[in-house]
Amino acid sequence: MNLDTREPAINTLGVLETAALLRELTAGLIAVDDFDEALSHLVRIARDAVPEVSWCGFTALRSGEPAGVAASDARLAELDELRHGSESPAMTAIQRREMTIAPDLGGEERWPCWTALAHGLGVCGVISAPVDVDDRAIGAINLYAHTAGTFSTRHQLTAMLLAEHAGLLLAAVRDRAEQAERAGEVDAQLLGEGVISQAVGVIMTQRGCPAPEALEVLRSAASSLDIPLREVAERLVATVTRSREG
Repeated sequence: MNLDTREPAINTLGVLETAALLRELTAGLIAVDDFDEALSHLVRIARDAVPEVSWCGFTALRSGEPAGVAASDARLAELDELRHGSESPAMTAIQRREMTIAPDLGGEERWPCWTALAHGLGVCGVISAPVDVDDRAIGAINLYAHTAGTFSTRHQLTAMLLAEHAGLLLAAVRDRAEQAERAGEVDAQLLGEGVISQAVGVIMTQRGCPAPEALEVLRSAASSLDIPLREVAERLVATVTRSREG
């Protein structure tokens, strides 16, 4: 990543300030298992936690999936969209795999159409930092300022740390989503099996709960008794059948 180190070290982001930002980001994403929801949390937290940042956006590219865009302010969402092609700070950061900085858009010539749009929305400075999520998802986090010259070395360091930490957290979000999807497929298969389906039906009737909850009750019983799920289901169905016959 490009990093302007000409500014005195005293202006770099403080340790406590950094820790607070990363802690808040972790707390906001730790339990989320939807990627787009995670992006929404990310941009809001970054906007509120990074000093002098007016808005924050995220541009995500996902293999075989729709592109993801999130904005802390819906009015500025079009700045993060892919319709600009390669002519935007976000796509430059993604393509070059390095931080892209334009502290004063007044003299910026790299993305003329995007810059004109940004000016119209009140954006005068931008930092875009690439975010590596996993082998099927990459993106860029975009920090915007409404005053030219606002962004300094400490903001560049913030963007770099934010991008690296966000990449780790977003990768975990995608892992949780994939695990949940696989678990759902397994549950669907189990609910389609005869004796397990019957046992789930019994529990649903007894407890007045939905099928997923009933399946979890069955799983809990199997774990407590340390016997296979199917055997627990067979015992439950046999017990209910005998009681009805008696």
